[in-house]
Amino acid sequence: MGVKQTVRRQYQAIVDTAHGNDIERPAEGWIRTVRRALGMSGAQLAKKMGVTRSRIAQAEKAELDGGVTLKSMEAIAEAMGCRFVYAFVPPQAIENVIIAQARKKAQAIVGRAAKHMALEDQTVSHSLTQQEVARLMNELMYQMPSDFWEDK
Repeated sequence: MGVKQTVRRQYQAIVDTAHGNDIERPAEGWIRTVRRALGMSGAQLAKKMGVTRSRIAQAEKAELDGGVTLKSMEAIAEAMGCRFVYAFVPPQAIENVIIAQARKKAQAIVGRAAKHMALEDQTVSHSLTQQEVARLMNELMYQMPSDFWEDK
């Protein structure tokens, strides 16, 4: 395994730590939910942060609308004695996402070749086609060409 593949595996391990953590934003958002769990009013949080109560209300609304900044979330979390965590959580192990893309690309490539071969009356069996898809998948996953994530 080359350096590039080793580094990619290290990144995959980091991302996979998020996989399986079924964390969903509460219906009222994290700011309001944590604030209420602490028994803290909006005015009390505003005072701790040195901002107005309306600024807290704006942040709570912005969080629900997807317009709150990471910097604001971090400052609010800190004011409530919490740590703000930002993450992308893949629906499955990251390697499976890569495998699915490699399979998709391999099937497309083999499919195009099969169409051309059929036009020349040179079709191959389904099992040979599947073997070529598997071989190409492995090659694509190892080499990760620059167009790997492009759907063509």
